[in-house]
Parts: sequence; C-alpha cells; structure tokens
Amino acid sequence: MKISFAPVSAPRSGALAVGVLDGGKLGPAGLALDKRTRGALTRAIESSRFRGKPGETLSVLSPPGVPLSRIVLVGYGDPNKLDELRMQSAGGAVVGHLRQANESHVAAAIDAVKGTKLGTGDMAAQFAYGAKLAAYRFDKYRTREKKDDKPALEQLTVMCADVPRARQLYSNLEKVADGIYFTRDLVSEPANILYPETLAAQAKTLTELGVSVEVLDEKKLAKLGMGALLGVGQGSVRPPRLVVMQWKGAKGKDKRPIAFVGKGVTFDTGGISIKPSAGMEDMKWDMGGSAVVIGLMKALAGRKAPVNAVGVIGLVENMPSGAAQRPGDIVTSMSGQTIEVLNTDAEGRLVLADALWYCQDRFKPKAMVDLATLTGAIIIALGNEFAGLFSNDDDLAAKLLAAGKAAGEELWRLPLGDPYDKMLNTDAADVKNITGERGAGSITAAQFLKRFVNNTPWAHLDIAGVTWTKRDKPTVPKGGTAFGVRLLDRFVRDNYEG
Repeated sequence: MKISFAPVSAPRSGALAVGVLDGGKLGPAGLALDKRTRGALTRAIESSRFRGKPGETLSVLSPPGVPLSRIVLVGYGDPNKLDELRMQSAGGAVVGHLRQANESHVAAAIDAVKGTKLGTGDMAAQFAYGAKLAAYRFDKYRTREKKDDKPALEQLTVMCADVPRARQLYSNLEKVADGIYFTRDLVSEPANILYPETLAAQAKTLTELGVSVEVLDEKKLAKLGMGALLGVGQGSVRPPRLVVMQWKGAKGKDKRPIAFVGKGVTFDTGGISIKPSAGMEDMKWDMGGSAVVIGLMKALAGRKAPVNAVGVIGLVENMPSGAAQRPGDIVTSMSGQTIEVLNTDAEGRLVLADALWYCQDRFKPKAMVDLATLTGAIIIALGNEFAGLFSNDDDLAAKLLAAGKAAGEELWRLPLGDPYDKMLNTDAADVKNITGERGAGSITAAQFLKRFVNNTPWAHLDIAGVTWTKRDKPTVPKGGTAFGVRLLDRFVRDNYEG
C-alpha cells in the first residue's frame, strides 16, 4: 500500500476517514462532512453503538451529491489520552475496516485535537505508521487466490496541516516498518524454505544497508568450542550457523556496542525428546528471536541510527535421527562449562549459551539483550499479551519496561535468584539444561542463561507467547507479529543514541 501526505482538502473520490472523539464528538473535518451530508454522520452515530472509543470504526455510505464512496469514522477516545499508540491503532483500524471493502484509495483527514500533546504532523505520521503495519500480508504461496479475496486498498493519503513534519517523522517510522515486515516474512516462511543456511543468507542482505555481516559455519563453530550449539543441530542434515551483524553508526568516543542475541531454531521437533504431533507445524517460528534481531538491525541501519549495535544469532534445526543428541549426553559449551542434556527439547537455551558467551566475550557490549521463543511456561504465566523479562541489571530492566510500554509491546519482569540457580546443579556436569521439576520453568531457563553472560548487563526476553497471533489486532494482522522490533528500536532510540 502506497502512503502519501497532503494538505487538508475535500477528496473527490474514494473513501474518507475522519477521527471521532469519545462520546461520538466530531472534529472539524467530521462536522464539515456532516453539514455536506445533511446530518448523515450524526444520524449514523445516534442510531449505532459507535461512541468514538479508541480503534472503534463505523462506515457510512455517502449520500447522493457527495463525491465519495464512503466515510469511515474512527474513534480516538479521550483527547487527553490521545498518544502515538492510539493514533497508530486508528490508522490500523481504518485499514482493517476496509480490508474486505472494494476500496482502492482512502484519504484520512487529521484534525488538531485539544488536550493531546501531539501536533497534526505527529498525529498524521503515527496514523500512517499504524496503517502501514496493519496492511502487512504474507501471501507469496497463494497461487490460486481470487482477486475478490485480496485486499483492494492500494493507496492511503493522510491529510494534515503540517505536511513537512508528517513526512519527516514518517521517513524514520517507515524504516522501522520495513524491519517489522522483514521479520514477519521470515517468521512466516516454512521450514523447508527457511533453514540455517538460507536464514543466514537473508541476514546477508543487510549488507546493502551498510551492515557488516559474518556467517560462521560448523567448522568455525567447532574451532570456537561451541559444543552446546553444535549438539542441538547434529541430528539434522541442515548444518548450523552463527551470524554476526554489526551496524556502526555512533560518532562518539565510546565505541562499545549495544548487543542483541537471538535464538534461531528454524524448526523444532524436540529432537529425541520429540514433541506431540498436534501443533508441531507452529515450530517453524521457533526462530522468532533471530528474526527480530535481523529486523531490528534492518530498522537501525535503514534509519541510520547514530549507535553502534551488534546482532548475534545462533541458527540450528532440531531434528531426531541416528546422529541426534540424546537425553543424558554431556556437551562442553564455549565458556568451558559442561552441560548435561536431560531433555533435547530444551534446546534453545543451549544455542543461546554459546551465542551469549561469544557475544559478550568478543564485543564487550554496554548491555546485551537476548530474545527467544524459549518456554511454554511463559505462555502459562502471561498468556499472549506480555513477554517475559528477566535481567541481572535493574537499570537495564527499567529501560526495557519503559520502551515496551511506549512501543505497545509490553514486558513483565519475573525474578532470578540463587534458589532457582541451585535447581540447575547436577552431579554429572556443571549444569543441567532442565530442572526436572514442573514449577518455575521460564525462570530456571533464564537462570540457565545467566550462567553464560558473566558480568555484562543482560536481559532475556521470553517471547514464546507473543511471536505469533491467531487473531487480527489493530496494527498486527494474524500470523507473525515481529514483537520486539518496535520495542528494541524504541529502547535504542531513547537510551543509546547521542
């Protein structure tokens, strides 16, 4: 969908969207339209349950004499609470509302709203951003889809009083949206198409934006001593990879980067500890953490963020075979710590153990954040709304919580501590990969990772419950969500850009 900005005018065709405040209160654009339509908008509101709540929509077919196909009313809610997220939701709501309509073009009139801190340029840019995110569709494998089943919407014109400001802000937001689209594409790909080698090749495309990308093959990983990561992938015909992405945008004296590490299990059968067959197809997106890191690096490079950032992703396929890792095996990680593998389906932490150690050892980052679809236990605890946050640093955790709230991708912090760490002790090795107990599964998984970060300020985001959605949300169509790209882009922008 093409998005453009223009001064406020009266469109001569297509659909027109206007904002409505809480209680069904029309703004200037809505009042002007209501007058032109002889009160049609007022009558439509009064005869419906539409009250202008955030993201609420109501479509009114244009009466004779008005050169529009329809007017879409979209709720802004309380003007004192109208912020960036609500404007994004409004833009997404309009796109979602028109998804099944036969409309190729929609214009949106953005009025100034008394009570909000946002100017019309800011409101317009955020509206356009939300619309862009909502317009995403993964349809590359639909070869026989009928034209009538495809969205008809091709163009959005956002009209406001401050077009230069809107264009300036949106130019950066669009680059973040590009990273989100890329992440959603990767998460949506089937595992016969996307596996360690091909996912590494996708990361390589970031070189076009100025990102330095290194791909370490299994021989290099063995030389580095990454027995934990290699053990997970040894049952697959698809060899593992470790990918290192570097964006060098900072100009200050402190060249230490902020680092992001992603779990990239391109398909997870569970290995010898095989999963139940029901729902196993979902495990194509067990590489969601790595996809977020790739998308984030694309966003940072795309908007030329003034920061040094490193992305490290460990890529494996976890398969059962005669060569596969067995329960009871003991592997030696890059850190030198030995790990007793009691369950081969607790594989993501093994991949991250080596990736985290490599990252902190090579780059000495200011802080390190990992993302992983790590545990089903986090879904039991938090459902599909929040991601789990674990950290060894209160300041880092606070920054991530604030960024998540501002970006609409919220986190919930859970504890770490010695009692949980002791649950991972074993007589056979330095640490075991599961406790063997039912309780605190997400916590002990994070506690396991903590053993591989040394004293680096570190946070772990368990995104198992938020990487995929089975229902449409205002700015997130069902499918891959790219949860984490917006959050971490905001985290970097607010805390590490000079």
